[in-house]
Amino acid sequence: MAKPFVNDRGFIKCPCRRCLNNASHQLEDLESHIFRNGFMFGYNQWIHHGEPATANAGTTVAGPSGGIHERDEMFDVLDDIISEDADEDAVGGPSSNDQYDDLFAALRSELYPGVSSFSSLNFLVKLMHLKVLNKWTNKSFDELLKLAFPKIDLVESHYEAKKLMTKMGLGYSSIHENSLKDTCPVCSESRWKLQSGKRSGKNVPHKVLHYFPVGPRLKQLFATSKTAKLMRWHSTGKSKDNDVMRHPVDGKSWQEFDKRHPQFAGDVRNVRLGLAADGFNPFGNMSLSYSMWPVVLTTYNLPPWICMKAEYLMLSLLIPGPQSPGKDMDVFLRPLIDELKELWVHGLDTRDAAYENGVFRMRAALLWTVNDFPARSSLSGWSGQGYRACPTCNEDTPSMRVIGKTAYFGHRRFLATNHHWRSSLQFDGRTERKRPPRRFSTTDILEQLRRVKTGIPGKHPNYGGVKRKRGDDELNWRKKSIFYELPYWATIELKHNLDVMHIEKNVCDSLLGTLLADPHKSKDTDNARRDLAKLGIRHELHLFEDGNKLMKPAADYTFSKANL
Repeated sequence: MAKPFVNDRGFIKCPCRRCLNNASHQLEDLESHIFRNGFMFGYNQWIHHGEPATANAGTTVAGPSGGIHERDEMFDVLDDIISEDADEDAVGGPSSNDQYDDLFAALRSELYPGVSSFSSLNFLVKLMHLKVLNKWTNKSFDELLKLAFPKIDLVESHYEAKKLMTKMGLGYSSIHENSLKDTCPVCSESRWKLQSGKRSGKNVPHKVLHYFPVGPRLKQLFATSKTAKLMRWHSTGKSKDNDVMRHPVDGKSWQEFDKRHPQFAGDVRNVRLGLAADGFNPFGNMSLSYSMWPVVLTTYNLPPWICMKAEYLMLSLLIPGPQSPGKDMDVFLRPLIDELKELWVHGLDTRDAAYENGVFRMRAALLWTVNDFPARSSLSGWSGQGYRACPTCNEDTPSMRVIGKTAYFGHRRFLATNHHWRSSLQFDGRTERKRPPRRFSTTDILEQLRRVKTGIPGKHPNYGGVKRKRGDDELNWRKKSIFYELPYWATIELKHNLDVMHIEKNVCDSLLGTLLADPHKSKDTDNARRDLAKLGIRHELHLFEDGNKLMKPAADYTFSKANL
């Protein structure tokens, strides 16, 4: 009877207890689904399989226990989760829904008598969302449940609510290094925090890394037709004007990546990710030195007005303090890199709600990172300090030591060869004939990294914490970044982007401070004038003595009172 109602791709809605007529499968798979999961309750008129609908054919759905419930929006969420698991089941005997019994029990439970369209599960999800938005403490959440909802069939604590949310794919993993041991196998230090040299009553580890798996959340982006369509925007909505860049897809790095990996680029649903990481003080007390590092992923498949919104940013790692990870960043990135390798090589079977709920193999790639300059050093492995601090100029960085710091010069070489500033003598008394710094190829960088010695991670004074003097052949490389374990990373044109927010602020503050001769923010300091004298340039700006006073000539680029 149902055979004539398959679509042009050979798919038909599945009435098993898991799919609930929301997922579609090929006809030959339909029988095995119904055999394994059972036929859904309440589907008495086969309106999706050829039988005409009647006036009393209401919209009812059922959980695995058979209870019929007026449709609640959480049914769609659970259906996405359960249907994905059903697709992942290999051939075999009937499978069990036991792990979802608690969710369906909360879904069938009325929030209060007479309201069947708003379940206890729906209310709990929204309540947890309010907790996050308004920064409620766990204790206040527990007291709210006891005080305001004593007779409503809900969980009794925030701990139980989190356990329930974990079954919906909203959980995380707490990673303890060497969790089965009491001491570190390298330095023999206790992995527990000690008080007065002794372990406290409760074992508290020094560090716990919180990891939020990426794959399940990427699958959720394809679980609803709206976001599933938006995940194609980078292909269907990009600018047709080659001179306009409004999204990373218009950039050279993205286009070069597609050329080098045509199989990945062949399916527009494959996910392009960007990574951002930075430290912050979670306690809001700047007198307390503490640095916690969140690692956040953004999905560039989405349009530019959506991909940077908070609800579409994915927290993947929460690296604990109190110190910043520094050169040990790779240790904490390990679980994320392992999952990214899996998503690139094997991918995940994912239901596409925008395309008849068909299943496709979703793959993902990390295109670049976005950080400020210090965080870039931790992620890339190239130190942002010293005579070769510039990661673009690399070993050709022009620098010199001046009073109290390292200075970088020769910026006129980036100008066009016929620019009149190149022939001006006002800068340092010389013309500039050098060309811009050479561009280092992937082969050049990999050869440099081959010479870098492998260090020991950690901050123990007798092990990883020992400072090691870099050899001349290692240049400014402190390590070979863990990102190079990704099969495609070496071929990416632009691996690390700088966050212009910090750069714009710092440059603007320094520029305005210098123009206004602000004694606290100006870069035109007494030491800067002494450096000019040592270099023998800009004689009109040198400091001079007038009796017992040290005089500082006014520069042409500073404002006088007459200019203000």
